[in-house]
Amino acid sequence: MTAPARTPLPLRKPPYPSRRGAGFWASARHAWDGLVHTVVHQPNMKTHVVSAILVGLVGSGIPLGLAEKVTLIFCVLLVFFAEILNSALETLVDLATQEFDEKARVTKDAAAAAVLVLSIGSAVIFAALVVHNWATVVANVPRIERQVLFGVPLAGCAMLLMRDTPRPWAQDALAFVAGLGLAAVMTTWTTSVVFSAMTVGLLVLAVAAARERARARATTAGASRATKNPAAT
Repeated sequence: MTAPARTPLPLRKPPYPSRRGAGFWASARHAWDGLVHTVVHQPNMKTHVVSAILVGLVGSGIPLGLAEKVTLIFCVLLVFFAEILNSALETLVDLATQEFDEKARVTKDAAAAAVLVLSIGSAVIFAALVVHNWATVVANVPRIERQVLFGVPLAGCAMLLMRDTPRPWAQDALAFVAGLGLAAVMTTWTTSVVFSAMTVGLLVLAVAAARERARARATTAGASRATKNPAAT
């Protein structure tokens, strides 16, 4: 008899590597896996990554004081921390509650609100720094134009790497190489090696997320093939 129609399987998350390893490097690897997992499965984290790249372009293109640089980096780290913690809390709530619960909803909403507050606060701080250093901004218009010319395509490469649509790995490799090339060119006139390194690090994070997404799709495809041959009745 004819087998019933089957609905498409949801995207499966590949299992984390074994946690049997001990020591600093094993802990760092697991922490990196958690960061990449958040970028892959939290749409808002992708926005945070692109925003952080733009902040890095500002910090490496305009000569700012030490206090301004530390403030910008601290804001980026705080938003990332809040989004990662929010992702962990959502997963924990889903694990503990298999059906709708009002307390679970409040918990998730409150965690999301914390990320929203930090994001708005960081945007306000960024605007305040721009206003406070407006004379420096005006004096460096040609440098800013150059940053926009090379920086916007770099941020676009990161966005392409983090998009959810399936595509050949060659496209991701091309986007990563193009972004890395743009970053290398921009380091020749950077005003801050720290911000330039942060931009490159975020690009590496984006390509790692692309690889994790490809692994998740491969896992989903394998599970789908395994269910296409139901036993005859």
